[in-house]
Amino acid sequence: MLTITSPAAYAPADSGGTQPSAAPPAPAPSGGRHAAPRRPIRPWLQPAVIGLVLVAAFITCYVGLQRDPRPHRVPIAVVGDSLAADLRTALGDSAEVHPVATVAAARSALTGRDVVAAVSADGGGLTLQVAGANGRSTTGAVQRLVGAYAAGTGRTVAVTDAVPLAGHDANGLAGFYLAFGVSLAGFVLAQSALGLTAQLRLRHRLTLLLGFAPAAGLVAAVLAGPVLGAVPAPLLPLALALSLLTAAVGLTTKLLGTYLGPIGIPVATVLLLTVGNATSGATVGPDLLPGAARAVSALLPPGAAVRAITDLTYFHGAHLALPLLTLAAWVAATGLLLAARARGPRRGVASGGAARPA
Repeated sequence: MLTITSPAAYAPADSGGTQPSAAPPAPAPSGGRHAAPRRPIRPWLQPAVIGLVLVAAFITCYVGLQRDPRPHRVPIAVVGDSLAADLRTALGDSAEVHPVATVAAARSALTGRDVVAAVSADGGGLTLQVAGANGRSTTGAVQRLVGAYAAGTGRTVAVTDAVPLAGHDANGLAGFYLAFGVSLAGFVLAQSALGLTAQLRLRHRLTLLLGFAPAAGLVAAVLAGPVLGAVPAPLLPLALALSLLTAAVGLTTKLLGTYLGPIGIPVATVLLLTVGNATSGATVGPDLLPGAARAVSALLPPGAAVRAITDLTYFHGAHLALPLLTLAAWVAATGLLLAARARGPRRGVASGGAARPA
């Protein structure tokens, strides 16, 4: 092999010829100590900021929403036009009064979850029927509203619970924890699936998420229902609702992680586990939430699932269709977006950079 060497390399060291001088060595730091290299700020600043945002979001949602819940157009069935007119005037925007002709019609509206309470006149007093299954915050708010009206008119109020809570769900929170547990399982699995991008193809990861969903839904339904007796709903419809919730949360988390990268997991945490569960209507009734929270309550997967669980457990599935359709829409939309991402051009291919897997 022919090697070309610079002529200056052949000049003797003492020939006096001009040679390119080497760069002088960097002076050693004074004191004999080696200066430590500057560490970049972003690697530790970003997770710290994300953690602070999550803390703020969690406290704002869970504590803030329970700080001062106020009723807004709470649906109440009232027997008789005269009493209905009086209550409508007295309660204003706090209640949405539905006049009915008979006590039986009022009770039917209550047990069908068309209203959350029913009021009728009984001699010199009032009879208030509530559905404890709607949660303590809602029934408590209705009792205070009707009680204030009765006190102002010199009447007494007799309260009866037409749809009481299950015996093993004294605080009415079993549905909330059931939905939260299933959401958490779907979230954790999706986070794990994002870490398997190099080992599994997208179709295998989607199969993992969609195959896990019915298993998680069935296990949760069996434990909450027949085993613990806290959610006495029909087993298979309950398992279906929980399966859809698992799939919706898992696919949404996977979607956000795929499209947004590392920031996708914190976004999913805020959207699904924090805002979604806090506004679900389980801890604070939907009609007592602030306007923005009330608007998203039924649209996010946890809120839709809590409504489905309550409908199945206490109201014979009277309004089950809409929550199930909401959950199915989340599953379909996120699945299609993930499939579109897989078929589209990979990020970084056009610019010669490394592509981010779907």
